[in-house]
Amino acid sequence: MSHPGLRIRVLGPLSVSRQGVAVSLPRSRKVRGLLAFLALEPTASSRSRLCDLFWDVPNDPRGELRWCLSKLRGVLDDGERHRVVTAERDLIALDLSDCHVDAIEVERSIGQGIEQIPSERLAELRDLEGGDLLEGMQLDESPEFSAWLSARRQRHRAIRIDVLRELAARVPRGSSDAFRFLEAWLQIAPFDQRAHEMVLDTLSKCGRAPEAEQHLARAIRSFEKEGLDWKPLRDAWHAARAVTTSPGQLPARAEPVVLAAAQPAPPIEPAVRRRSSIAIMPFIDGTASAQAERRRIADGLTEDIITRLAKLRVLFVIARGTVYVLGERGIAAQEAGRILNVDYVASGSVRRHDGRLSVVVELAETSHARIVWTDEFEGVANETFSVLDSIVDRIVSAIAEEIESAECQRALLKPPSSLDAWEAYHRGLWHMYKFNGSDNAHAQRFFRSAIELDPTFARAHAGLSFTHFQNVFLELTPDRERQIALSLEVAAQSLSADDRDPAAHWAMGRALWLNGAERESFVELQRSIELSPNFALGHYTLGFVHSQSGDPRVAIEATDYSRELSPFDPLQFAMLASRALAHVRLGELEEAAHWAVKATGRPNAHAHILAIAAQCLALCNRRDEAQKFVARIRQRLPAYSVEDFLRAFRFGRDTEKLFRRNARQLGFDSSTG
Repeated sequence: MSHPGLRIRVLGPLSVSRQGVAVSLPRSRKVRGLLAFLALEPTASSRSRLCDLFWDVPNDPRGELRWCLSKLRGVLDDGERHRVVTAERDLIALDLSDCHVDAIEVERSIGQGIEQIPSERLAELRDLEGGDLLEGMQLDESPEFSAWLSARRQRHRAIRIDVLRELAARVPRGSSDAFRFLEAWLQIAPFDQRAHEMVLDTLSKCGRAPEAEQHLARAIRSFEKEGLDWKPLRDAWHAARAVTTSPGQLPARAEPVVLAAAQPAPPIEPAVRRRSSIAIMPFIDGTASAQAERRRIADGLTEDIITRLAKLRVLFVIARGTVYVLGERGIAAQEAGRILNVDYVASGSVRRHDGRLSVVVELAETSHARIVWTDEFEGVANETFSVLDSIVDRIVSAIAEEIESAECQRALLKPPSSLDAWEAYHRGLWHMYKFNGSDNAHAQRFFRSAIELDPTFARAHAGLSFTHFQNVFLELTPDRERQIALSLEVAAQSLSADDRDPAAHWAMGRALWLNGAERESFVELQRSIELSPNFALGHYTLGFVHSQSGDPRVAIEATDYSRELSPFDPLQFAMLASRALAHVRLGELEEAAHWAVKATGRPNAHAHILAIAAQCLALCNRRDEAQKFVARIRQRLPAYSVEDFLRAFRFGRDTEKLFRRNARQLGFDSSTG
């Protein structure tokens, strides 16, 4: 790993060397922090961002920044290169294209997949990851930088653990190297159950059961002292002993160790797993000298997210008391996720600045320390409670949506025969949102598989009910009445499985609407959002029903809110089209055309959406544009007519007459079908 030229080391104490000779660094901690931040950030940073990061309320932040940059030039520049780059739009970056930065080198290597890295290279990465990021660095007066530094340190701690775990799995079982790697792992994460399990497994299979028992006793005392649950560790040890080889007999291969280290112990009955698990760590107030009121805002935000996520009923959410205990003991998000053995962990911070309230959230997958999603939400600080309520809604919906997407992708990579109930459900979702006959049939098979594995899985029943709804709405099968009956029957089974799941009431609301029971449909859909105010599909479907025969202004409000809650929802096209129909009923025809055309540009928009666009454009006397959408419908479904369109929806008499008249003028009335 010989790298001539400029080298920057941030793993451990910060150091800079040129041609192997150490470069003297300024004594200013802010200059050193600025160097590390610019070296590690992938994109240029604005001067205002850097001022906010390092100076809370200085007299002249830009002047201090200029002074720090001048010191950096003295460290990094030479006669041939100017490495401090001030770009357009007041941006600042470092030109380190031909330099070696140890943390970036590690992240680049790990990004290729740790299983693919040769052992020799893993050993080199272990040496690079020899200490905490910017060891000894702390800027108490710069809370935003401290939060950034804490997050980066946790990321590299997780990388160190993964490297040590992989190295321990590759070396011969019971060798001194194996125990050296395991010991280093436990020093970094003393309450990581997987590390203890691997120590116990290795000792047991090397014929050193008494030492394993002693290690277990010490671990239990440590866990008990910290108030942590040691029962799963003891259960894992008893399970391992039940299948261990005889004392002194070494296994020929080390695969069991790799499995024990690479992932948490599997659930007892994986075939009936129905929910992913998540821990919401207490949010941090990133404002300097946070007052008690501000800390209460961060705590309230955390509690609201926990409560509203739990109401969705689609995730297993760790209770407030547990995460607050871990947070108070200084256990960071990734480590807490490992301790709690959850699939995902979310963390974040709250900050007030210049009259604005900013909330930063990060969602990570625990097993691979992979960031799934991160975002920043802002609002006006003097409207704290209403702003926070809106922010919580968006955060909860985003977390649920991102986890659903991640779980769908995970399920797609597995053979269908190996799926548990949760995975089969997500494979069904992936097909269901394609909105065509073939995929809808695949979705039905996967939902039925999930139900066979777990008959009490309410969400799988709800998904299956929606596939029967699709068969009717899109006329994918000829047995219309039978499909309506099945949609109602399966929705009832969903309610029976879990009457508090908003998706069960959503499925029943759609099925009732399909069967012509609009009043009862409104009741069920309203119940779905009463159970979970963040349930985007409930808000959308209320808008869908109102857009046709209810209150069109309520429809606009409901569809807008559903899009705000779920901006990347696979039903975005339907949300936009429902708003278009509401504008038609209000006589706002240009608005209707705008939203209808926008709906056709969303993925998976089906023929009914194209028909709505054609109708709305024709109402605005934009017939040439309308005819283009009629042509697109004919390409997909040559026999499509206004009868198909009107059979799908529940319009009032006046609206139906309007659309029939339009259809005759556009040439897709029943006589031409």
